Amino acid sequence: MTPTLQTPIHAARVLVLVSGEGSNMRALVEAADEPAWGGSVVAVGADRACAGIDWARQRGIPVFVHPYSRGDDRAQWDEHLAGLMAEYQPDLIVCAGYLKLLGPAVLDSFEGRILNTHNSLLPAFPGVHGPADAIDAGVKVSGATLFFVDPGVDTGRIVAQTAVPVLDEDDADSLLNRIKVAERVQLVEAVGRLIREGWTTDGRRVRFGEF
Repeated sequence: MTPTLQTPIHAARVLVLVSGEGSNMRALVEAADEPAWGGSVVAVGADRACAGIDWARQRGIPVFVHPYSRGDDRAQWDEHLAGLMAEYQPDLIVCAGYLKLLGPAVLDSFEGRILNTHNSLLPAFPGVHGPADAIDAGVKVSGATLFFVDPGVDTGRIVAQTAVPVLDEDDADSLLNRIKVAERVQLVEAVGRLIREGWTTDGRRVRFGEF
């Protein structure tokens, strides 16, 4: 397979999806206040009313809320979401604590441009209980993973990982809280590097810049 290169993105337009407090989104917005970071957060979307949307609105960032309720037509919901996102012409999309799975309409419209961050060292412990699963497994190191979203659950190509030790006194909550701190630092740094340096994909491998 021939490696594919994404060149640096000048003045990148970043769209962030949230479902809660939006702490990772806030970190990206604050990073983007520095021109050297390389891009700006042009919109924040959510699947529900939440504190992250309120914060972004107060900062003057365009926002949208696109809820999904049990029984809704999932394909139609996904197509509408893709349309909402396309209005902002994003170069990159970051799922920052977004709790809905993205469907084919979104994934096809923004293929290779959607990032997600997960609170384990993938491929270990995918899904919503990463820290608790790490504690139960007795591992000594956990962490956070930034990856490109694909149709699977936490199965996309890995962009960056950061390790967090599992302490003897840890429970799922204390480990999660420490992972969140490391995750936020990694997210800001890695997204900025993708924007400024571009990236190369070769099979499952992703590198910043050219190989």
